[in-house]
Amino acid sequence: HKIAVVGAGAVGSFYGAMLARAGKRVVLIGRPHHVEAIERDGLKLDMAGRVESLRAEASSALAAVHGADLVLFCVKSTDTDTVARELAPLLEPHAVVLSLQNGVENASTIARHVRQTVVPAVVYVATAMAGAGTVKHYGRGDLVVGALTAGERHDPTFAELLQDLVELFGDAGVKVTTSDDVMVELWTKLLVNCAYNAISALAQAPYARLAAQAEV
Repeated sequence: HKIAVVGAGAVGSFYGAMLARAGKRVVLIGRPHHVEAIERDGLKLDMAGRVESLRAEASSALAAVHGADLVLFCVKSTDTDTVARELAPLLEPHAVVLSLQNGVENASTIARHVRQTVVPAVVYVATAMAGAGTVKHYGRGDLVVGALTAGERHDPTFAELLQDLVELFGDAGVKVTTSDDVMVELWTKLLVNCAYNAISALAQAPYARLAAQAEV
């Protein structure tokens, strides 16, 4: 199977790195300086006190998505409509598009342009680009996936697809859970972010510390 990461920034590069680390064929589609570093030195994953250099394909051309069975859609929300429109004619008929983005409307926006299955995901990970070709992991990494439409929610074939994603990411050390209503999960994350991000900015306190205090 070929996995393409469209918009290989911090989030896309982290999940791409985890999948590549598990021996999956991954192509990262991103900015030229990131691509050049990966082609030269490999994709570097800084996690748990060590840096690994992983083999992965990289390209700055969206056409590199050709042949992908799974597409991790990781662009900024403001670019979703444009990139989805450009991506549509390049996708394989059987491809699955997994939206790994913040916000609640991205998956439905993608689905307006592509005829392939689009799966919304809630992303719980703290990552950052430590430099071109290097992604640093700070914490978590789990995903919640579910159906975009009511029809899919009751479709056994779609349930099998979700289970395939659970197993694929599970093999790469990424915990994925399924939700009967992933849109509720997305809205919940958005509301929590709206509260904590403002407090974090005003208090100049790391988000993780605030969240830990709130759980006490």
